[in-house]
Amino acid sequence: MRAACHCGAVVLEVTLSDGMNTLRRCDCSFCVMRGAAAVTAHRDNVAIVQGAENLQCYQFGTKTARHHFCKTCGIYTHHNRRSNPQEVGINAACLDGIHLPDHDPIAWVDGRNHPSDRNP
Repeated sequence: MRAACHCGAVVLEVTLSDGMNTLRRCDCSFCVMRGAAAVTAHRDNVAIVQGAENLQCYQFGTKTARHHFCKTCGIYTHHNRRSNPQEVGINAACLDGIHLPDHDPIAWVDGRNHPSDRNP
């Protein structure tokens, strides 16, 4: 599938792990504020085919996850997950042909109580 930011500067080619069946929203402080829903792809199945130089990265907290967004239009395109470094979360709204309201209700995951945040 093709995914692109709003202005088209950043374009990804992705093969989703299980199609739209992995569609989720996260309730961590960052994800709630950005409001995006993500689907899963294995990191080997994600290629930045245009605009790698136009991507900006944001990290917070444990600084394990890497959230990527277009520095021109500001749209979050994908993130490298901290829960599974082999997975990439793709902003489902960036995928060609996907209309998110067709997929409501979208499940939520508990990012506020992420296992990486727990003290041993």
